[in-house]
Amino acid sequence: MARPARKLTPDRSARHLFGADLRHQREGAGMTLEKLAELVRYSRSHLARIETAEHVPPPDLPARLDEVFGTGEHFVRLYGIARHEAHPEKYRRRMELEARARVIDEFAGHLVPGLVQTEGYARALFRVGSPKASPDEIDEKVTARLSRQRLLQAETPPDLSMILDEAALRRPVGGPAVMRDQLAILVELVDTATTTVQVLPFEHGEHALIDGSLTLLTLDDDTAAAYVESIGTGSLIEDPEAVRAHRRSYDLLRSYALSPSKSAAFIRAAMEAFS
Repeated sequence: MARPARKLTPDRSARHLFGADLRHQREGAGMTLEKLAELVRYSRSHLARIETAEHVPPPDLPARLDEVFGTGEHFVRLYGIARHEAHPEKYRRRMELEARARVIDEFAGHLVPGLVQTEGYARALFRVGSPKASPDEIDEKVTARLSRQRLLQAETPPDLSMILDEAALRRPVGGPAVMRDQLAILVELVDTATTTVQVLPFEHGEHALIDGSLTLLTLDDDTAAAYVESIGTGSLIEDPEAVRAHRRSYDLLRSYALSPSKSAAFIRAAMEAFS
């Protein structure tokens, strides 16, 4: 006997509304989950969990759904809201501001920043950080992490500048193959029309940001915010004076970092260590 479909709760959040609308459109079209899975190239079980809001929709699914159901950009627009709910409540304000940023400046002391992580790199971090998580839970975390990268693929992406401590390039997260792929992505971003990557070598020694990471966001209304993160904690700072102090620390650090061209050579040399 078939198990009855789980009751939907579209009034709980945009994520639940996305799932409820998906089921409504699917059933209205007289389509089974199996048939939809064939059309959008996602598994039946994955789609079932999206309908019940157990999984966040992956970034490329909304456009496929709009094409299948002829719904214009309904699912794409709804995903723009629902994707923020992939992140814990304490991070959502940061995600909202990040989505409005015209300029993003980031220092990473130990890890490659989430905005430019490869799937393999992100998956390795989530596996070690959540050792008791199921494969589905890891998949959801990875999807949420990668969804942030849509910012950089927008028609008018923010300008992104990153300073990476040498440690972020040397630690073999996920193994040699994963690191080679990750460093190759960084090389591509070193000096483009909208991205800059600089390396801070170990030889520089101590500095004001040595014990964490910092993200500076210049918003569309010319206000600014800072996000400071260390092990397991993160603080969003919107007080103008405090943000300016963090900006000063970042600017000083950038003056000590390698130029983009020297940084590219440094990253390529680091790649060779993972051959």
